[in-house]
Amino acid sequence: MKQLVVAALQLPTLGMNATRLDFYLKQACERGANVILFGEYVLNHFFKEIESMSINMVKEQSRKHIELLKQLSEKYDIVFIAPIIVTQKDGYHKTIIKITPKSISYYEQQILLPYAHWNEKKFFANPIAPLKDPMIFTINGFRVMVMAGFELHFDPFWEKVTQKKIDIVLLPTASTFGSHNRWREIIKTKAFLHGCFILRANRLGEYSDDEVKWRFYGDTMLVNPEGEVVMMLEDKESMLIEVIDKTEITEHRKSWGFERELKLRKEL
Repeated sequence: MKQLVVAALQLPTLGMNATRLDFYLKQACERGANVILFGEYVLNHFFKEIESMSINMVKEQSRKHIELLKQLSEKYDIVFIAPIIVTQKDGYHKTIIKITPKSISYYEQQILLPYAHWNEKKFFANPIAPLKDPMIFTINGFRVMVMAGFELHFDPFWEKVTQKKIDIVLLPTASTFGSHNRWREIIKTKAFLHGCFILRANRLGEYSDDEVKWRFYGDTMLVNPEGEVVMMLEDKESMLIEVIDKTEITEHRKSWGFERELKLRKEL
């Protein structure tokens, strides 16, 4: 049966240095990794830190990291999925980049956090528009969807998981404020209900403002279609690598038959 080797890097914001990445990529390559996921604000600083940085500095940080990942993708024949900030005339855009040995493509996050203490919606210039399909691609016979962390909370994205017969969702996050349990339970529930694997990469690091300290706690994890945590990293810099098997997906969908019931009612 078809298999896919997935990896997730649990890191704080990276400096523009290839050595650290190369260390992990050699290990990933030795274990046959096909795709590697980064957490949010790893290739760029946290957005509240970017407020005090020059536009040119942010632009250069993104450019250098894209260049580096392109070289590493070619060297190791691997696919990278990584959140990255793109600078345009109207401001910063929060996006997720897919880098393969032969191509680069972007997914612009569609729903951003709108809260007073964490207002990405106000900071970034991402348009507010009718929802489009998330980034979807196929690798080794697996249908993969890329979903930005906050988008996890919105059902239209999960309807696409069912409609497009997605096998694994890649979920980069920047979760903090002791939200471990909430994220774990939502991810486990979504994996079970939609009969897919979910690979979540959460960043590390800290940010302090006048009122509070933000601690990004890791908890990078792979959850299977039964809603079980296959592997979870703790709160230290590390890398998760696991093999996923298509059989687990097909058996779950066959035994529970959620899609079958929807098809009978012309909902799929």
